[in-house]
Amino acid sequence: TSYPEEDFLHVPQFKEIQKKHKELMKFHSELSEKEQVLEEKHEKVKSLHQNILNKDQQIKEKQKLLERIEKACIRAGRKVEEVKLLGATKSRTVEEIKEAYDCGLKLFGENRVQEAKEKIPKLKELGVKACWHMIGHLQTNKVKHAVELFDVIESVDRERLVKELEKRLLKIGKKMDVLIEVKLSPEETKHGCSPQELEKLASLIISSPCLNLKGLMVVPPYFENPEEVRPYFANLRKLRDSLEKTFGLKFPELSMGMSHDFEVAIEEGATIVRIGTAIFGERS
Repeated sequence: TSYPEEDFLHVPQFKEIQKKHKELMKFHSELSEKEQVLEEKHEKVKSLHQNILNKDQQIKEKQKLLERIEKACIRAGRKVEEVKLLGATKSRTVEEIKEAYDCGLKLFGENRVQEAKEKIPKLKELGVKACWHMIGHLQTNKVKHAVELFDVIESVDRERLVKELEKRLLKIGKKMDVLIEVKLSPEETKHGCSPQELEKLASLIISSPCLNLKGLMVVPPYFENPEEVRPYFANLRKLRDSLEKTFGLKFPELSMGMSHDFEVAIEEGATIVRIGTAIFGERS
């Protein structure tokens, strides 16, 4: 049974009890708020700790990767400084890329212009000052955005693309380094310029006021045994050497080799290795 408050007004010390009750309620409310703040701080500390563990793991993985690159260079009688490590970011999140950047990786490659449009501006806002290569097939209708987003286009493979690049670069007053992607595989899913058309395409790029031909790129077929990929890498190097003799110019870059075969690529002359899984782990 409840009684109205006025029934207790005659009880000695009622108002004092009432005051203490209100103070206790206020104290309880403040305590609950402090507990909530502490809980939030605890979650932030847990998250920070996990980030530190992730970063530590990524640093260790990168160190292992650099050691493998160094050993491959030693086997080939090359200097490790000749090989650049590019992080292939296809389907990777902004957070994953930022973590790799914080671990010292400064060169990244993206396969799709649409993904680059979403990720690169966000990464710049986070203070990421990286060099970006376009390493996927580039459609002519995406060139307008590509020349603004990327520092290097590795996948130039046809005359029409060269013309569109020239047009867009002239508009923004920019000169761009490019690589010619060469198709050495019969697979229909692979893109690239045929070896027979390579010299003609190279000549077109060399004569362009907006493009600077730096070398060649290849995406060979996948083999479980990396040794089976070696002939493709060797072939690309020979094609590059032939171009240098034909034009009397140096084309220093050979972009070839990924997570499962980059060591063989380095032994065959790669200067850029495009690594995804060995840096970021398996895609979730």
